[in-house]
Amino acid sequence: MSGELDGRVAVVTGSGSGIGAAITQSFLRAGASVLATGRRPEKLETLGDHKSLITLSGDITEPDFADRLLGAAIDAFGRCDIVVNNAGVMWSGEAHKINIDHVVSMVRVNIEAAFRVAHVFVRHFVSQNTGQIINMSSVLGTKVRAGAGAYCATKYAVEGLSESMRLELADTNVKVTCIEPGLVMTQLHDHYETHPKDVVGLKQPLEPEDIAKIVLTVVTQPDNVLVPKVMILPKHNAI
Repeated sequence: MSGELDGRVAVVTGSGSGIGAAITQSFLRAGASVLATGRRPEKLETLGDHKSLITLSGDITEPDFADRLLGAAIDAFGRCDIVVNNAGVMWSGEAHKINIDHVVSMVRVNIEAAFRVAHVFVRHFVSQNTGQIINMSSVLGTKVRAGAGAYCATKYAVEGLSESMRLELADTNVKVTCIEPGLVMTQLHDHYETHPKDVVGLKQPLEPEDIAKIVLTVVTQPDNVLVPKVMILPKHNAI
């Protein structure tokens, strides 16, 4: 609904496509100002022109990039209220077969960068005693499948970070929510020879917009309501 986020400012990582792009568009429709970021400027351009949207392309794994994101949001809009820690990559393979460079790339993006973003933004939110952090985990941050151990490990790390932050921030007005999607149709699986939906025989996976609707619901709760975790699964997926 238009106006739900009027006056609020959000930073969304991994915004070039998929869940990040859907959340960005959802926030804009709800009245927020958004800084959208991703690796490829041409992907960010597909978000379109909007008076309340700015984009910043770059490598989320760079040590100072999270500081740049926060600074750019404040410079453009005067404040920051929400960060969606969404950037991620996914590679699979059995422990003795997976390409170790793929594992390292997942650790850098899914853990190191996620922790850097959370660290920078939580310090800012604590200083103003308000703000909301949305950490994008996965259903595979709660259980393990053969061949997905490395990816699961990165999302288990996000779960641990989110839960510890929730406890540490309980006496503040800073909220932390961990989102746990099941299989979503995004570019995350474009390099797979066989798409996971075909492996498990799933006819109707989730769409990015499904996740965006849930995230919007989470960030528009009353001040006294905290939603620490939300798992969203496709119907008929017995995972």
